[in-house]
Amino acid sequence: MRRRRTDHGVQAVSNKTASQLVAEAKASVENLTPDQVQAEMAAGALLVDVRDAAERTGGVIPGALHASRGMLEFHADPTSPLHKPELDPNRRVILHCASGGRSALAAMTLRQLGYSDVAHLDGGFKAWVAAGKPVARP
Repeated sequence: MRRRRTDHGVQAVSNKTASQLVAEAKASVENLTPDQVQAEMAAGALLVDVRDAAERTGGVIPGALHASRGMLEFHADPTSPLHKPELDPNRRVILHCASGGRSALAAMTLRQLGYSDVAHLDGGFKAWVAAGKPVARP
């Protein structure tokens, strides 16, 4: 454990690994299977692809909105000039990335922005493809 100097003295800081952060995120958000995601999309849920643009060249889930992880907070915040209107804090939002780590972290972030009905595709795009679900070319 290391210590960090603050305005109020010295504070102990616990270091965590990226894997630990992802595990904590997955334990605190709703983890969905490809079948569950497909059913929820058919019922009107918004699927958001948080992968980087270069990752999407291998295929996308039809109907998913692209909002890269690096820009998600700006696209999701209704007060931001970069807000994407499809991202509504009152709408069911499901996130996905390549394998499920970034989307779990992103789901936690959306909760902090006031999104109350958020989940992620456990296993990400890889799980979607492995389940034989439809894929489109960008």
